[in-house]
Amino acid sequence: MELKTTKLTKQFGDFTAVDHMDLTMTNGVYGLLGVNGAGKTTLMRMLCTLLPPTSGSITCDGKDIFRMGADYRRLLGYLPQDFGFYPEFTVRDYLLYIASLKGLRPAVAKKRARDLIFQVGLSKVADKKMKKLSGGMKRRAGIAQAMLNDPKILILDEPTAGLDPNERIRFRNLISELSEERLVLLSTHIVSDVEYIANEIWLMKDGRLLRRGTAQGLIDSMAENVWKCFTDRSDVSALIKQHPVSNIRTEPHGVELRILSAEKPLPGAVMTEANLEDVFLYYFGEKAGEEHAEI
Repeated sequence: MELKTTKLTKQFGDFTAVDHMDLTMTNGVYGLLGVNGAGKTTLMRMLCTLLPPTSGSITCDGKDIFRMGADYRRLLGYLPQDFGFYPEFTVRDYLLYIASLKGLRPAVAKKRARDLIFQVGLSKVADKKMKKLSGGMKRRAGIAQAMLNDPKILILDEPTAGLDPNERIRFRNLISELSEERLVLLSTHIVSDVEYIANEIWLMKDGRLLRRGTAQGLIDSMAENVWKCFTDRSDVSALIKQHPVSNIRTEPHGVELRILSAEKPLPGAVMTEANLEDVFLYYFGEKAGEEHAEI
């Protein structure tokens, strides 16, 4: 299975949301990482044929996905940021309803719904109304509906948005489990969502692919070093103006800062190992994504 974009571009008036994007994906987990407004959702909507590109192409095993039509959509599972459901439906009824929309035969739909309810950990609430579920349970129901047709391509847009840490961990483990023998594209602005499960991570900024690689490869691409510094509270404001600061921790007798800098920022600073959050700060800064947050 190969999904490929060639010079893929999407414009909304004078604004370019996706700008000449060239991507090639095969089986595995791809993490699309960027701030709100980077163009991630627009890219995913085009990959799901929900938006036509302004120019460029998307092919699946060499065939244009828009010309493939239903043949392509049979290969596809999609979880948008906000997926719709009838609040009075139970989890089971919701999945059976979606299965009917996807054209699954009733006997197949019942078996798939039963199996997926178990797989995503919703067995105890299978007959509970959707409106009664927690945010995490709704997201699990969302991934179940995306998997009903056993897709070869699974596209997940901000799947852990609004979840608490325990639900986020559970969801990441589920995605990792579901990724066997299929192509999974996961978009997020939460670094931990992709740090451990993505085979390859793409950094997207202003509609363009800024950098790609493994987590360690992206860390190695940074030109800055990471330092831990202990200083007085009165010095913090000046240091923040001088350097990117990825973490601030208040201690009883001062403040510990995590600073990105090519040179030693303070006499007592100690170099420490970088992580993917440092990469995010290095490439995107602290104020990126404040405009066009829905793109």
